[in-house]
Amino acid sequence: MQSVACTGAPTLMGAYLARRLLALLPTMLLASLIVFITIRLIPGDVIDLMLSQNDVAADKLSRDQLVAALGLDQPVWRQYLRWVGAIVLHGDLGKSLWQNTPVTELLLARLPVTFELGALALLVALTIALPIGIYSALRQDTMGDYIGRSFSILLLAVPGFWLATMVMVFPSIWWGWSPEVNYVRFGDDPLQNLKQMILPAIVLGGSLSAITMRMTRTMMLEVLRQDYIRTAWAKGLPERLVVTRHALRNALVPVVTLIGLQAPLLIGGAVIIEQIFVIPGMGLLLLEAVNQRDYPIVTGVFLILGVAVMLINLVVDLSYGLLDPKVRYR
Repeated sequence: MQSVACTGAPTLMGAYLARRLLALLPTMLLASLIVFITIRLIPGDVIDLMLSQNDVAADKLSRDQLVAALGLDQPVWRQYLRWVGAIVLHGDLGKSLWQNTPVTELLLARLPVTFELGALALLVALTIALPIGIYSALRQDTMGDYIGRSFSILLLAVPGFWLATMVMVFPSIWWGWSPEVNYVRFGDDPLQNLKQMILPAIVLGGSLSAITMRMTRTMMLEVLRQDYIRTAWAKGLPERLVVTRHALRNALVPVVTLIGLQAPLLIGGAVIIEQIFVIPGMGLLLLEAVNQRDYPIVTGVFLILGVAVMLINLVVDLSYGLLDPKVRYR
C-alpha cells in the first residue's frame, strides 16, 4: 500500500484493488499445492479405511478397482493439475470420496454457519476490546485501568478451547444444563439460532479480544499525547468529542491492522469451537474429512478459508483510507 498527500481519482482505488486481487492468485496457487500434498502425507490411506469399514475383501483386484474409481491411480502432480484445471475451467472442487457429493455443495451448506460464528465472535471481541481499551487509556493508572489490564491478561492466559470445554462440562454437572447441540439454522428460527450461537461466539470472541484490547489502549495513549490532542483539550472541547472525532480514528489504524492479522486465529479457533459445541460449520466438516482422509473436502475447505483470510486482509487495507484521510492508493 502506498500513500500520497493529495486526493486521488476513484480509478486509483480500482487499479489498486485489481493489482491486489491478481496478487492473490500465486499465493493461493502455492497454498493449495502445499495443502494438496500435505494431506496425502498424513499416515493412513483412504482406500484402507474404505475397505475396512465396508468389509470388502482386500484382495488386489478390488483394491485396484477402488483406486481407479476414485482417481487415485494417477501421480500426485497429475491429480493436482486435474484438480486445478477443474476449478479454473468449471469452478468444480471435485466430489467427496466417501459421499460422492460435490464438494461445492457441502461447502455452500457449511460456509454460512462458520461465517455467522466468525462474525458474531468478531462483534463480541470488538464490543469487549474497544470500550475497555479506550477507557483504560483515558483513565491511565487508575483502578479501572488496572482492572481492564488484568482482565485482558486473564483472557490471554485462558485458552479458548479449555474455556469452551469447561462451559460444556461443568454446568451439566452442577445444574444439569448443557448448551443445545441440535443445530437450528438462522432461516428456520432466528431467535433459537442466536441463542445457540451466542455462547460459542462469546468464548471465541473473548479469546480474540485480549490482544485487541491492549493494542487499543496502547495506541490511544500514544495519540492522546499528540500536540493536536493537547490543542483540542486547550480549546475546551468536551472529552467525548476529543476522543471520538480526533483521537479514535487515528488510534484505530493499527488496531484494524491487528484485527486483520487475527483473521487466521479467528478461523482456526472456529474449527475447535465448532467441534466442542457440535456446530455443523466448515471446521467440523474439516475435522471429519481429515479423519476420513477425504482429500477433495480438505483441499476445498482450505482453499475457501485461505481466500477468506486474504479477502479479510484486503478489506483491512482498503479501510485505511476511511480511517485516515491522508491514505490514498496508487
